[in-house]
Amino acid sequence: MAPTLFHYPLVPMDDFLKHERKERCKLLVGAGVVAILVIVALALGVLLIIYVKRANSEACQEGHRAVMECRNVTHFLQEELTRAQDGFRDAEAQVATYNETVMTLMASLDKEKAHSLDAEKKVEELEGEITTLNQKLQDASMEVERLRRKNQDLSARIADQKDSASSLKDTSSAAAPLLPILLLGLGARLL
Repeated sequence: MAPTLFHYPLVPMDDFLKHERKERCKLLVGAGVVAILVIVALALGVLLIIYVKRANSEACQEGHRAVMECRNVTHFLQEELTRAQDGFRDAEAQVATYNETVMTLMASLDKEKAHSLDAEKKVEELEGEITTLNQKLQDASMEVERLRRKNQDLSARIADQKDSASSLKDTSSAAAPLLPILLLGLGARLL
């Protein structure tokens, strides 16, 4: 077989130059885009390097440590605040309980005061009754003493008149039992 020759159609020179210009333009635009991309990549790389340097700088590290310390302190303070609020709620509950207890005790105290005043009035009434009864007892004792003297006088008269008639003896023996009856009557009258 015979060698095959590639046959290219003949292209006019104007078309070739136009085509070459288009290719050059494309090449220049592509090279410009690549150059811009390289410049942008280099700028981004430089900016990244600057950022990394600043991020790893001592001042930035100290700032990061300070932020972490602030977070720790804030967390600790929040826990303390929560504990304090819980303690405050517990204290409020205890205060409410204590107030109820105080109110109950005050009501009981008022009742006891009223009861004590009633008891004092009753004691005063009883003391008045005792004074009255003591006076009556004293009066009754004086009456008993008077009657005893009278009985002694009667007994002395009876002894003097022993010689008298037997009728007088019956009268004196009848007067002796009258004394206890009189005393019982006076005692009943006092009560």
